[in-house]
Amino acid sequence: MRYTACILILLSALTACNGGTPLAPGQLSVPPMQHAASSSTVPVVGGCQVFPTPPPSGPSGEDWWNQDISKYPLDPKSATYIAHLPGNLHPDFGHEAYYGIPFNIVPATQPKVPVHFLNYPSSSDPGPYPIPPNAEVEGQPRYHTGDRHLLVLQQGTCKLYEMWEAVQKSGGKYWDAANGAVFNLSSNAMRPKGWTSADAAGLPILPALIKCDEVAAGSINHALRVTFNETYNGFITPARHEAGNSDTSLPPMGARFRLKASFNIAHFNRVSQIILTAMKKYGMLVADNGSNWYFQGQGGKEAACWNDNELDQLKSVPGTAFEVVKTGPIEH
Repeated sequence: MRYTACILILLSALTACNGGTPLAPGQLSVPPMQHAASSSTVPVVGGCQVFPTPPPSGPSGEDWWNQDISKYPLDPKSATYIAHLPGNLHPDFGHEAYYGIPFNIVPATQPKVPVHFLNYPSSSDPGPYPIPPNAEVEGQPRYHTGDRHLLVLQQGTCKLYEMWEAVQKSGGKYWDAANGAVFNLSSNAMRPKGWTSADAAGLPILPALIKCDEVAAGSINHALRVTFNETYNGFITPARHEAGNSDTSLPPMGARFRLKASFNIAHFNRVSQIILTAMKKYGMLVADNGSNWYFQGQGGKEAACWNDNELDQLKSVPGTAFEVVKTGPIEH
């Protein structure tokens, strides 16, 4: 395992994120270590709690990301969905920087730059966005095509800016993107109904990523994200947008998959056990169309924390080890 160096860097970054010397404009920080892991810990990134947890909680409550769903009832179509989703789990991240989705943490003083939305301007939150010229983008430095997600968390304001197909222009003076969404991490407010985001489902990406520091700390305390090649053309809250077809045997965006409590994880390595435990307790939200059973974690410069041999053990988990829980009605 290669966590020692990551932990030392993260501890040094924590000072700047929690009352120490503020980050300079354009300076990227390593995501800070979360609070001591426990079953009740709410994720904290960049000094920002990742969404509040107000009562009441439950299938109809507001706490969609940090709520324990291990006791939720099964969706009546759970078996149908699982039967139509062949394959095994696949970690869509690893040791290489270009694999996985990076995120950037910037100070409240970070200058904002214009963003031009080319594909979905009517369902994008207008700029400018606080994007530093050296921002990490998904797939780079190796690839300059693909989804190119760009995630920026601004300290102080605790606003999360996310873009899809982001392309830097004029050395960072402005950016082009297919679309963009802004989330206030201090609020559980969702996107308007029918609006997409940097994810097809209209969900934020950063809250659902598996992060280096939380695995190093021993606990993931939030829902994850998962993709499937095909989905139904509906969505379940907190998703707000669909990107599927008329096949009702497929899950809609926002459907939540839970690893069965009976699935034995005792023989898995430490990292795999931490991830699988989160899948049992918080589950995975269908967030986008992509390869079946692919789930995402932190990429970029901090991706060196991952050990591909450890993550590869997760590829032995079959889709049949999962079930779908009931969290709300399908909307259109």
